[in-house]
Amino acid sequence: MTTRVVTGRAGVVRELRAAGPLLAAVRAPVTARAPWLTAALALDGARRAGPRPVAVVVDPPGGTGVPRALATLVLRGGPRLTATLLGDGLPVPAGAAPARLPARDDDAAEQLAAGVLGLLDRVLRPWTLRLTGLPLGDPTLRAIGRRRPEAAFTNARSARLVDDLDGAGAVHRTRDPAELDRRLPALLAREPDRRTRTALRVTARLHAAIGQVELAVGADGDRGLLTLVDGADRRPWWGTPDAAWRTEMGAPLVSLTLSGGGPAALPGRR
Repeated sequence: MTTRVVTGRAGVVRELRAAGPLLAAVRAPVTARAPWLTAALALDGARRAGPRPVAVVVDPPGGTGVPRALATLVLRGGPRLTATLLGDGLPVPAGAAPARLPARDDDAAEQLAAGVLGLLDRVLRPWTLRLTGLPLGDPTLRAIGRRRPEAAFTNARSARLVDDLDGAGAVHRTRDPAELDRRLPALLAREPDRRTRTALRVTARLHAAIGQVELAVGADGDRGLLTLVDGADRRPWWGTPDAAWRTEMGAPLVSLTLSGGGPAALPGRR
């Protein structure tokens, strides 16, 4: 297997599309697949001096075919470079890990970890790697931890939003993209955070067009809920604020933070 680095929006989009079978094989959620991450690229690209997208790709022997592992990152400049997963910070369904570092097997995960660390170790200034929202037992995180014992891991228990609209009376549910487009502005007007509103609008419209968003509105019109749908998998995503939504315990989420960098850190790094 060989590892390579691809930079720039067009290149990262190309690698995400090529990794479709890999993402399907590891059962990546909607929030870790190409359409969602392409929307994340568009949102980052709309910002002045936006971050630089990078893909670390582990190719199969021979260098052709579906990648064996993939990490899509964004690098933010400054005195200290910060590297995070592409899509970090977007509003996602709570209750399950939204991110992935997809790898076919442990060997591919080892290669991916080495590729990510090698990318950062070539940076001639201090850097911080922050990987958040990953599932417990992620093999690439384990590999990074083995290579860099100073890495800090944290676990947090998430809380899942509960779709309890049916218990309060008649509910109107639709996946029709045109209807969602009509109703979305009034629904999102109740979201106080401007960046969240923008991200919800962009990602909801894109995923409605491919049949992966349901809009549910209660009989009184006061409560609205967006749900990401992928086959039988339903993930309540965003509900109108101050509408007394019930939550329940979700899955644990794992994060890693690692700092390094600068010319003095180069000798001896592998």
